[in-house]
Amino acid sequence: MRRIDRRRTERLRRRVANFGVSFALGALVATLLTDRIQRQRPLQSTEPLSIATTGNTESSVAPPRAPAIEAAVPSMADAIGALARRDLLIPVEGVTANRLTDTFNDARAVARRHDAIDIMAPRGTEVRAVDDGTIAKLFTSKAGGLTIYQFDPSQTFSYYYAHLDHYAFGLAERQPVKRGQLLGYVGSTGNASETAPHLHFAIARLGTAREWWKGDPINPYPLLAK
Repeated sequence: MRRIDRRRTERLRRRVANFGVSFALGALVATLLTDRIQRQRPLQSTEPLSIATTGNTESSVAPPRAPAIEAAVPSMADAIGALARRDLLIPVEGVTANRLTDTFNDARAVARRHDAIDIMAPRGTEVRAVDDGTIAKLFTSKAGGLTIYQFDPSQTFSYYYAHLDHYAFGLAERQPVKRGQLLGYVGSTGNASETAPHLHFAIARLGTAREWWKGDPINPYPLLAK
């Protein structure tokens, strides 16, 4: 019995030893294969993947948009030079250059300059756009009465028409207009005298904010009377 037990024990020891060697060899082979596979794979980027929004499966990230840069306001000399090249139209129908009067520097109230010219004409005379552009604002004020603010195409200048009797039919804000287009009719609304209807016409250099009620005044007389 003892001999039989010893033989069985020896067989078990051999099986265990063989199993251990086989397991160790298998683990070693698996480790070597894993390392080889990892070396053959391309390196993975640590950057997050972009999400396709156009149906294109390629990963592409659009560059951020540069912040909008506001156009610099031209110097007054440059502004006047640009306007001189525009060949502005006299805005009152039938009025010629020799009938214009320079009232830009006239006093109109306590310590206030006129900053515009008055173009005298009968009530109801057609008022036309001096330049191409856009209607920025239709406004009624105590002083100016029925008024129009028009921006030029570059939104560098504002053209101001005041004391109108009424607007042209269909005129609206943000409406594009062409040089010579009918805008309204001469009147005496606001603080103008009932016995002296006229168009109060002004030009201003706009700031970067393009605010229709603000700007640096430019004398229209030399631009229209040339």
